[in-house]
Amino acid sequence: MQNVLVVVPCYNEAKRLDGAAFVQFARANPEVRFLFVDDGSSDGTASMLEQMTAQLPRQLLWFSLPHNRGKAEAVRQGFLRAFAAEPVPAAVGFWDADLATPLVDIPAFAAVLAQNARLLAVFGSRVNLLGRDVKRRLWRHYLGRVFATAASAVLRLPIYDTQCGAKLLRVTPEVQAVFDRPFVSPWIFDVEIIARLRDRLLAAGGPAARDVIYEYPLLIWRDVAGSKVRLRHFVSVFFDLLRIWWRGGRT
Repeated sequence: MQNVLVVVPCYNEAKRLDGAAFVQFARANPEVRFLFVDDGSSDGTASMLEQMTAQLPRQLLWFSLPHNRGKAEAVRQGFLRAFAAEPVPAAVGFWDADLATPLVDIPAFAAVLAQNARLLAVFGSRVNLLGRDVKRRLWRHYLGRVFATAASAVLRLPIYDTQCGAKLLRVTPEVQAVFDRPFVSPWIFDVEIIARLRDRLLAAGGPAARDVIYEYPLLIWRDVAGSKVRLRHFVSVFFDLLRIWWRGGRT
């Protein structure tokens, strides 16, 4: 698949953002562009993005939000700009700036979309199978499994991992409509993406969400130090899950 644009939300990432990795990958993969969203950072993130993107201005793009609005809104604003980009991308995704998921998976995700025209989305899934190298802190793994079970029940979909920060979506009217309004939750907007897409397809008489979303088991994933998610946030996300269900994540 040619012409892929990947949104990278950045908030105080000056110490974790591997600019050289993005530049190296972009040089080797001219069909992929990156759009970095500086979410009102208070460190040197903006300066770092300016220097990095100047090296490949046609492939590495960036803009700043005037103040911190959270990952959900940073991603949404990035998608809105991506949809208006020239040339219009065939697929738009988002990728965590810490590269917990390696960039080499972007072509793999794009290949899955290219090989199956019915698919609308490919999501990274952190499944520690034999032959995989997925490393997560133990408490995050077990709390994540509890949350994933609850999210699957709310969505009524057998999805294993809603929260992996590596996703790629085909640009279609249904996908664009998912991002037309702010998300309810700043932390689990991934669940809202799935719920909104499911409901859009249902309203249009289209295919079921389970038939257009593909979970891609990652070969490598690293729990990188410095994550903004803390143990206390796991309490609020369950309330957010209820809000998603009540305010539109249900049919």
